[in-house]
Amino acid sequence: MSGDVSGGVSSEVSSEVSSEVSGASGRLAGRRLYLCAPDRPDLEHFLDACIRGGVDLVQLRDKTQPARAVIERGRLAKRICDAYGVPLIVNDRPDLALEIGADGVHVGQEDAPPSLARHIMGTDAIVGLSTHAPAEAQASLAEPVDYISAGPVQPTPTKPGRPGTGLAYVTTAVATAKALSRPVFITGGVTPDTVPEAAAAGARHFVVVRFLTESPDPFGDARRLVAAVEAALARAQEIARPPEAGTADQMPIR
Repeated sequence: MSGDVSGGVSSEVSSEVSSEVSGASGRLAGRRLYLCAPDRPDLEHFLDACIRGGVDLVQLRDKTQPARAVIERGRLAKRICDAYGVPLIVNDRPDLALEIGADGVHVGQEDAPPSLARHIMGTDAIVGLSTHAPAEAQASLAEPVDYISAGPVQPTPTKPGRPGTGLAYVTTAVATAKALSRPVFITGGVTPDTVPEAAAAGARHFVVVRFLTESPDPFGDARRLVAAVEAALARAQEIARPPEAGTADQMPIR
């Protein structure tokens, strides 16, 4: 882990990029559970159940359907998300995200560059960027994005062939993004069992895929995952809080 996580970007560039995207980043600050899901026959009911269970950010990720089908299904997803005040993000394609009326787009390291996504979507849209290594997190500081994802922490079938980054990268990415107050959403194997360790490494925002997409009870499992996130973050906050003056541990012995 580098001792200087912001040295690769000048303060002038950081200030310019930060002012351009700070509004959308602020809208994401309190959102903790980000569902990334492909299209499915029961998409409407599935999204409704997940959001009622506590999902507060949704990404429609479908790399197989033709553009018009993605637009049609994206508009359906947008109606569900709008009903609950939850932003909808579209994966990879800023052109389709714009046509759908989505709240934003998420791009990977080999997709359309964030500058193009920003140009297409506009200044008010949410633009996210995948990162998998410290150099990519560092480079993201100069990009017009509102959040980054970090991972996958564990190898996952949704990213075939990509090794896990481990939790050390979560700590690095969070420290790097802190320079511009950007949220970092961690990916890869997020479940109620893995959340506490990830939170201890610095994670505050979580992307869930298979735990909900393969669940027979997405509403109930979303609630379980939200409860695990809330408990882990409360524990992390408790550990980080400095001891209060005058506690029993600090009272002088008479």
